[in-house]
Amino acid sequence: MTRAVFEALVLFLSPFVLFAIYLYLRQRNPWTREAWDGHVPWLVLVGLLIAIGSFVITGLTAERNTGAYVPTHLEDGKLVPGHFK
Repeated sequence: MTRAVFEALVLFLSPFVLFAIYLYLRQRNPWTREAWDGHVPWLVLVGLLIAIGSFVITGLTAERNTGAYVPTHLEDGKLVPGHFK
């Protein structure tokens, strides 16, 4: 779960980082508020679209198992990991 939240956060923040790099390359100070005025709503929208799009693509292309799940159990004193039949 932590990995999914971290990935979504990275994808959401990527437009902000790219815009900060753009400001730096244009020799503007990315740490001033004036450089970001008017751009933040668009960056938020793009970040949300990227994060939601990644969830949709992952959901559509994820591997699906149709068999029954066998949980982790002990067999002859050895731990057998869970698996699908």
